[in-house]
Amino acid sequence: MLRPRTGATLLLSGLALCAGGCDTISSDFSSFAESFTPPTPAQAAQWAADPNDRENARRGTVLLANAPWGGALPYLRMYRLYAEDSLDPLVRAAALQALGRHGDPEDAVLVAKSIASPFRQVRLAAAKALQRLHDPAVADTIWPRLVDGSEDPDVRVELAIALAQYPTPAVFQALVAALSQRELAVNVAAVDSLRTLTGQTIAIDEDAWLAYYASTSTPFATARVYLYPTFVRELDIWDHLLFWQPVVFEQPDVPVGMKVLGTRRTNDASRENADPATVVDPLADAPGTGGSGSADAPK
Repeated sequence: MLRPRTGATLLLSGLALCAGGCDTISSDFSSFAESFTPPTPAQAAQWAADPNDRENARRGTVLLANAPWGGALPYLRMYRLYAEDSLDPLVRAAALQALGRHGDPEDAVLVAKSIASPFRQVRLAAAKALQRLHDPAVADTIWPRLVDGSEDPDVRVELAIALAQYPTPAVFQALVAALSQRELAVNVAAVDSLRTLTGQTIAIDEDAWLAYYASTSTPFATARVYLYPTFVRELDIWDHLLFWQPVVFEQPDVPVGMKVLGTRRTNDASRENADPATVVDPLADAPGTGGSGSADAPK
């Protein structure tokens, strides 16, 4: 006699749970659908310039930086402003990443200032950005951080990679000193940079590199062309399922500002191909920026 009542109770309880969870299920499906419809350029620009929401500012900056037209001049002004003045380390790191992809050689000095940031995320983003921006003036800012044992190992790895652009005695000595550091990843990055600078194939051997340097008056005569590294991974099942959005990985290239014949830069292409109707100035109405032509926004 209890079974029907128990069954009815379970049925009513299930219906109540279903009714109570309808909003959640609907929200989940809505979020899933939104993943296939990325924000518009206008929405990304509004997020990037949101003065009241740091997460929006970070997310919008990342979206703009990774867009094909992310090197348009209005966006560059915003990246520079955030790289110089943002108090949020994640926003500043996103801006530094954007400058590394779309910036000019002159931006290297601005980026290098963040090497001394108290925030690891900022220092790491600056080190990676400096791999893509070439300016000999920053070499003496980079190498002291490489030989600073208190610096995080992952930051020192990225700095060692960036130093392969600069064939100077001080850089060579700093890279050789990094061969004796405790972290193998730092050792490997340093020896790879030494090989790029000199064209030699010496192993991770501090004495051997010093002996080579002492044996020649032109240690950098057979240097290889430096190419900044890019991210590559194996395709997973989702990459194959989303066949209408094929994954295209960025290819290694020479840094902007390094004179190599025939090179086209990412930022050059993005500025040339940017559709004026697509580019939205995120600083046009942002408080404290003076509009799109503000003299307060750093170059």
